[in-house]
Amino acid sequence: MKELFLIIGAPGSGKTTDANLIAQADANITHYSTGDLLRAEVAKASELGKTIDSFISKGNLVPLDIVINTIISVLKATPSKTVIIDGYPRSVEQMIELDKVLSKQNKICLKGVIEVRVSEEVAKERVLGRNRGMDDNEEVFYNRMKVYTEPLNEILAFYQKKKLHFIIDGERTIESIVADMKDLIKKKSKHIKERKWT
Repeated sequence: MKELFLIIGAPGSGKTTDANLIAQADANITHYSTGDLLRAEVAKASELGKTIDSFISKGNLVPLDIVINTIISVLKATPSKTVIIDGYPRSVEQMIELDKVLSKQNKICLKGVIEVRVSEEVAKERVLGRNRGMDDNEEVFYNRMKVYTEPLNEILAFYQKKKLHFIIDGERTIESIVADMKDLIKKKSKHIKERKWT
């Protein structure tokens, strides 16, 4: 059975970087960012990609059916036993739909939802300090924060009830954050216990 870890966090929390470093440390772990998966479709300039872009460019959520189909197809196709996906779920509907899909099968098991927690002040400083492109401005940042925080309490309560929610302090050095995340994943994973991190 494949093990799935979800990593959530505000814009600028560093969740994608953290997950990427963990996957680089172990060839048996695959990391996907939902944002990257969706942006790859945008880069194809397909009709679906244009639809996705109309949501992403404004900092809004991509429709549920598109996101779910993308994630499930990726999980089925990946060869590794342990998969990390960051940036999901971002709404109560996404959470419920994924839970429904996972409960109807026995090939993928959700092992943990890791929240990389940072203050809004730190998140804003990081995002607006990037100067990466048109989507990095104050208005879009606050919209993205609103999209993230509005459903957050309900999402956390859902996973806390299942004993799957874990918090990592995202305001420390990246080395400390990644080390803690590695320890947590190793503790919860059956596949990683027999191996050493590189």
